Amino acid sequence: MVKNLEGISFKECEVLPSFFQNGSKEFHNLRLLDLTKASPNTVKNFIQGQDLSKLRWLCLQECMIKKLPNSLLNCCHLQVLDLTKCHRLQFVFDIFSHGLNRSISIDMKKSSTSIGNLNALLELNLSGCLNLQELPTSIGQLKALQELNMSKCSILQELPTSIGQLNALQNLHLKNCWSLRKLPTSIGQLSALQILNLKSCSSLRELPTSIGQLSALQIFNLNHCSSLRELPTSIGQLSALQIFNLNHCSSLRELPTSIGQLSALQILNLNSCSSLRELPTSIGQLSALQIFNLNHCSSLRELPTSIGQLSALQNFDLNNCSSLQKLPTSIGQLNALEDLDLNHCSSLRELPTSIGQLSAFQSLHLWACSSLQELPTSIGQLSALQSLHLWKCPSLRKLPTSIGQLSALQNLHLNTCWKLRKLPTSIGQLNALQNLDLKYCSNLQELPTSIGQLSALENLDLKYCSNLQELPTSIGQLSALQNLDLKYCLSLQELPTSIGQLSALQNLDLNNCSSLRELPTSIG
Repeated sequence: MVKNLEGISFKECEVLPSFFQNGSKEFHNLRLLDLTKASPNTVKNFIQGQDLSKLRWLCLQECMIKKLPNSLLNCCHLQVLDLTKCHRLQFVFDIFSHGLNRSISIDMKKSSTSIGNLNALLELNLSGCLNLQELPTSIGQLKALQELNMSKCSILQELPTSIGQLNALQNLHLKNCWSLRKLPTSIGQLSALQILNLKSCSSLRELPTSIGQLSALQIFNLNHCSSLRELPTSIGQLSALQIFNLNHCSSLRELPTSIGQLSALQILNLNSCSSLRELPTSIGQLSALQIFNLNHCSSLRELPTSIGQLSALQNFDLNNCSSLQKLPTSIGQLNALEDLDLNHCSSLRELPTSIGQLSAFQSLHLWACSSLQELPTSIGQLSALQSLHLWKCPSLRKLPTSIGQLSALQNLHLNTCWKLRKLPTSIGQLNALQNLDLKYCSNLQELPTSIGQLSALENLDLKYCSNLQELPTSIGQLSALQNLDLKYCLSLQELPTSIGQLSALQNLDLNNCSSLRELPTSIG
């Protein structure tokens, strides 16, 4: 019965039971063997003398072995070999040369020159092999290989030209190959490649023109390629590309005009491309783009008018674009836009009137827009808007009366709007409003009587409104109110009797209301 086992796991085993040692049992049908974190003795004692000719999957992750045992010479059907984080591996027997009667010890600084004989191999994982300097030319003979992972091979400087012969390769991971300086021109021959991960290849300065030949490429990750200065014009030929990540490419100064040809592109991430000053007009041709991230593009001063042509755009992140002074009028044409993040756009002084045309708009983030003085009247036309964040807008003096037209608004955050002295009477028309945050509005002196019309309001935060002297009697009409925070309202002298009508109230915080002399009897 035991001899028919197809899979065994000795994960993290320090010592093997005697039943399994020294070939006392033969497992002719073994296809899966997991020796993750197993001790060197466990690896040796089990594998020694075993017939592993049917083995398909072998995992030796984080094994502290210095060399591979002789028995692996016969793994002629091996499809997956996982040597992840085998940090001590210095010599490897030439397990790839089946048919040899002797083993050959090879320095792990160079992989086996006959690796290409492993014809059935589908996945080769060398991630975390810190001593790997190069791959042999014979790597190109692995015609069945679909995934090659060399992440964290930190001293790997280049790939062999033969890499282009891997006709079946779908995924190539080179994440954290910090010493990799260039890619071979032959990489463009990888006709089946779908994922190319070059994250944190910080020495990579350029991409070969042939990169544009990767007709099947869907995901291209250049995250933290901090030395990359430009993209080749051929990048526009990647007709299948859906996700393009250029996050933290801090040396990238411009995008090629050809980027507008990426007809399948859905996600473009330019987060923290701090040297990027402008976008090409062709950006508006990205008809499939749904998510556009320009977060922390601190040198970006303006957006092209063509941005309004992004008909599929749903999420637009301009957070911390500190040099951005205005938005183009064409932004109102983004009919699919649901979320616009303008947090920390400290140079932004106004919003275009056209912003009211964003019929699908659900969230507007304006946190720490320190130069923003007012909102356009058209803001009231945003019929789908659910959240409006105006935290730390110290120059904002008033809200337009039209704000009362935001029939879907659930969250209104006005935290630390120091110059805001009053709210418009129309605020009471916000029938869907659940959360109203006015904390640190230190110049706010009163609330409009209409506040009592907010029938859905659950949370009202007025803490540190140090000039607020009284609450309107209508506050007792807030039948859904659960939390009322009045702490450090230093000028508040009394509470209206109507506060006793708040039947849903669970928390009332009056901490450090130093001018408050007494509580109304109705509070009991």
